[in-house]
Amino acid sequence: MVRFEFLGTGNAFLPQGRYHSLLLIEEQILVDTPPTVLASLRRRELTPSQINTVMITHWHGDHIFGFPFLILDQKYISDRGSNLILNIHCPSNGREKLSNLCEIAYPGSLTDRMKNNVIINEDLSGDMLGVDGWVFERFEVVHDDFVDPHGYVFTHKSGFKIMHTGDSGPCESIESRVGSCDVVVIELGVPDNVVVPTHFRPETLSELANKFPKTMFLATHHYADDINSGKKPYLSNDLPNLPDNVLQVRDEQKFEWKDTKLKIL
Repeated sequence: MVRFEFLGTGNAFLPQGRYHSLLLIEEQILVDTPPTVLASLRRRELTPSQINTVMITHWHGDHIFGFPFLILDQKYISDRGSNLILNIHCPSNGREKLSNLCEIAYPGSLTDRMKNNVIINEDLSGDMLGVDGWVFERFEVVHDDFVDPHGYVFTHKSGFKIMHTGDSGPCESIESRVGSCDVVVIELGVPDNVVVPTHFRPETLSELANKFPKTMFLATHHYADDINSGKKPYLSNDLPNLPDNVLQVRDEQKFEWKDTKLKIL
């Protein structure tokens, strides 16, 4: 059995009712550390000291700018005894980039934490550090080349396999792996009238989902407002019509994979 949940489901522009896209797996693993990471954890009544592992997809701000706040909390509040090791899997030059980000945010304050309590791993595959029973593969996707964009396939010891595409448009590296995955967490960053190669949109996501009807797609990093936000739409709260094997997820939505079936909790 594997449980995972969406602490945030919005794109960089924070549609109404959505924090920045953030996946939490088994209350230990985060995919990315967006600016709203602490707000997402607080809302869920979790602390940064419960996070053992972070999988970074790429270096855009809406995916990493929360990192200094995550370890700031660990250092001064949730892990004052400095007992926690935070394991980071990421694209190249991760220590330099994350250390520079921390130095900009809090000059001198997090240097010791980065040195003593953070392990950086840039391997393309292997055992996931800090947790038991998971292996990963990291692969290149189509986004802004300057931010070294990647997706991941996470495989649990039970055989459950979940892909996280990061930010990407349609590409062979995603499509060639979908068929072997039980669940694909995929971005839906722009509406159909914004035709760019670097993001999925409803039309291209529908095409992919129709090719793989046995795979469940969970659409996050959404451009549209949550229809249940109760607030005036910022862009639009009209969700697109998508195939039956695509679920447009909401903040705080939880899932369980058990006995080869996906259940919404």
